[in-house]
Amino acid sequence: MSLGAAGVTLIDCDHRTPPAAPVGYPYVTIPQLKAGRLNLSEARRISAEHFKQWTRKADPQPFDVVLSRRCNPGETAFVPLDAQFALGQNLVLLRTDGATILPEFLRWLVRGPIWWEQVQKFLNVGAVFDSLRCSDVPKFELMIPPIVEQRSISRVLGTLDDKIELNRKMSETLEELARTLFKSWFVDFDPVHARAAGKKPFGMDDATAALFPDSFEDSKLGPIPRGWRVATLGDVISELEVGKRPKGGVKGIEHGVPSIGAESIKRVGEFDFSKTKYVPVEFFEAMGRGYVQSRDVLLYKDGGRPGEFEPHVSMFGDGFPFERCCINEHVYRIRANEHYSQNLLYFALSSDGTMHEMRMKGGGVAVPGLNSTAARSLLMTVPPPAIVRAFDEVVEPMIARILLCSKESRTLAELRDTLLPKLLSGELRVPLDVADAPATKAEQLGLFGDR
Repeated sequence: MSLGAAGVTLIDCDHRTPPAAPVGYPYVTIPQLKAGRLNLSEARRISAEHFKQWTRKADPQPFDVVLSRRCNPGETAFVPLDAQFALGQNLVLLRTDGATILPEFLRWLVRGPIWWEQVQKFLNVGAVFDSLRCSDVPKFELMIPPIVEQRSISRVLGTLDDKIELNRKMSETLEELARTLFKSWFVDFDPVHARAAGKKPFGMDDATAALFPDSFEDSKLGPIPRGWRVATLGDVISELEVGKRPKGGVKGIEHGVPSIGAESIKRVGEFDFSKTKYVPVEFFEAMGRGYVQSRDVLLYKDGGRPGEFEPHVSMFGDGFPFERCCINEHVYRIRANEHYSQNLLYFALSSDGTMHEMRMKGGGVAVPGLNSTAARSLLMTVPPPAIVRAFDEVVEPMIARILLCSKESRTLAELRDTLLPKLLSGELRVPLDVADAPATKAEQLGLFGDR
């Protein structure tokens, strides 16, 4: 049955681009569609006035599907219950009336193998970008199971996907907590200010509070806690190296050892497996450098528009994203020495002050980026070893949990993606009595039929 005959309506976007605003509503574009979900945190913002204008024609509703028609045609993401955003150019909405296709099932229907066969069938190959026509999408012919099976499939796949999303949110929260602690101790120096005022540092036991001084001294970075020192990155690390890539690049290499490039440097515990690149095993074994060790801090070292450099920092480990991998020539692998720790190094390099220093040093050159001399010259505040250990005692369980959640999510995603085509084709069925079939959340909320 075609999507149109099954009650799915296509709603086109507003073919203009609103100006960006410092705060406001998310304006979703193609890069925000990732693994079937919307990443609103990376969307630029538009004003309330422009949001109202840009949602008159296409106002995303819960369980709608956002579809990309261009650049990566066929890519989709569903609209969660609490999302408010405007639709960017080359994106459209797919909305079901709920009679033949349940709203919660539509998101899975447009990710199966038959969906991608239809995308290829109707694809318009262009000189620059391939694309889909709005008039063709409702013609897509798909296998649509009975409503009761749609409920079962949605429940199974949705449970797995919800757990993945829960893990993502937990990891994000844990990192923010750790970053807040880093800023309090090593940027704002809250414990020192408290002791200088004769107060007990907030949320800190007496033994930890006693590690911090009660006064400041001048430094090239301004006032720092008495007894601390300012050093360079080169003073607090034992290793800083780049990797390699085979002659001719890695295009077309589909197996081997994963090679980490700039596109994979995001944040601790985050990795886009769809963009994984590989080097041959023989090349990996002969590289001699660039082998990623657990808890390495990774820094994207070069690239960008002339005069501009946007650094990215990440940290992998504990078997995530891979048990064995390497970096290419655009990434630094960094390890701390006895004066620092990997956790402190990660948060120090990704702090606002150091990111600003990297932009200044990396953007003021002909080819944007940090050479090893510039990287080693980055200024760092070095606390006494006891404070480094105290920080690690608090933060280490958070980082370990983030990496554990990330590994679990990868396993769940692989299971979900394995089950999806089998469930949609009927090769695998979820036993569920019709009378006992639970209503989906969309049905419970009445989000179909009269929309």
